[in-house]
Amino acid sequence: MSRLLGSVRARATLGATLVVAVALVAAGTAVLLSLRSNLLGEAGTQAERSAREVATELAVGTPYADLSLDVDDRPVQVVDEDGTLVAAGEDLERITGTGVDAVKPQPAASPGDAGDDEGDDDEDAGEPLEPGEIGERTTISDGSATIDGETEDYRFAAVPVETEDRGRLTVYAGAPLSAEHGAVNTALTVMLIGFPVLLAVVGWVTWLVTRRALRPVEGIRREMAAITASEDLARRVPVPGTHDEVARLASTTNETLAALEASVERQRRFVADASHELRSPIASLRTQLEVAAAHPELLDLDGAVEDTVRLQRLAADLLLLARLDAGERPADARVDLAVLAREEAAGRAGVSVREEGGETGAVTVAGSRGQLGRVLANLLDNAQRHARSAVVVSVRRDGGLAVVGVADDGDGVPEADRERIFERFVRLDDARSRDDGGAGLGLAIARDVAVRHGGTLTVHGGPAGGALFELRLPAA
Repeated sequence: MSRLLGSVRARATLGATLVVAVALVAAGTAVLLSLRSNLLGEAGTQAERSAREVATELAVGTPYADLSLDVDDRPVQVVDEDGTLVAAGEDLERITGTGVDAVKPQPAASPGDAGDDEGDDDEDAGEPLEPGEIGERTTISDGSATIDGETEDYRFAAVPVETEDRGRLTVYAGAPLSAEHGAVNTALTVMLIGFPVLLAVVGWVTWLVTRRALRPVEGIRREMAAITASEDLARRVPVPGTHDEVARLASTTNETLAALEASVERQRRFVADASHELRSPIASLRTQLEVAAAHPELLDLDGAVEDTVRLQRLAADLLLLARLDAGERPADARVDLAVLAREEAAGRAGVSVREEGGETGAVTVAGSRGQLGRVLANLLDNAQRHARSAVVVSVRRDGGLAVVGVADDGDGVPEADRERIFERFVRLDDARSRDDGGAGLGLAIARDVAVRHGGTLTVHGGPAGGALFELRLPAA
């Protein structure tokens, strides 16, 4: 069963069929009940009409023998106040449901015979009527009757009539329910035959429609399987021109593939650049060690230490970038940016810290003190590398943001390169030297850390003509 319903197409078909089946059963039940109610009402109306026709004849004094009791072979009884059958159809053989089971008229009781029951008669008289008047109230009941050997179910109507010489009489007339039974049974038979056929048509149409609707999804699945097998992230899934949920799914899938391709390409480029950057200090250090092994007197100890330190810094930068790419969340400690800026500026020649619009401790953020210190250190290293004489660090609060600016008096950054310098392993023309320009990771690390802390890092023209790097973080 689970395998049978293992596809969206099968579940959609089954669901649609079940919904239509429930709707058909509810509608069919309502139709049958309404049909039966209408037919019963019509039978009651016919029975009342027959009873009133006989009551009209009694009201004008028609003798019992001359009454129209056998019209349309319907059961008719005339009962007096004592419950005695005084008139009935000639072919009536048996009757139930009227309260009087007799089918043969009995002689009417004389007025003196009913003297002891006058109180009861008054109590059961019902609505008061004048002689010759027919009662407005009609009592409806169901029963059966046998006429000329045929037994059927009937709906009976009881109509009272007041006569001048025979007292109050009650006329019972019946209308057959065979039409009601036949119509209900016919409708039920049609439903029992038609509903399964209709459900089969609904299921078949739903199966075809869902196949057509899910065809683009199958195309997306096949293309995704091919992409997975080929590992070619440059491929894209087909986007149908239907502008519906499936088309949006295909578009989102292509956007995901594009982002994944960019991420993989970035990682490949990162690994290639990292390998290239690591190769130089490692090769230099190996060369110096090999020379020292062969000629100890030629050992350049300072150069070996410098290459080792550079290699250590590069490894630390690569490790930090890997942690940032892995989604490492920064700590939630309170960091005073003014104090942090003074700590990072301490011991650096030509670097000054200026606080604007507040005292020390007024500009705080939530985050990792170590990572934010690394951002300021990288910005200061970059500024000192390009400054002519001075670097100014400003700390201020701008609404709900804490802003740290690092400005130098160098040549600045061309507008065309103000975004490119934040890419990994990017060094501008005046910083190509690995000894002076570093590996090109400092600004990339600084921006990644800023973004991880919910902030931004941008570069503009500085007031002294050089570059102004602005770090903006949510204030705590």
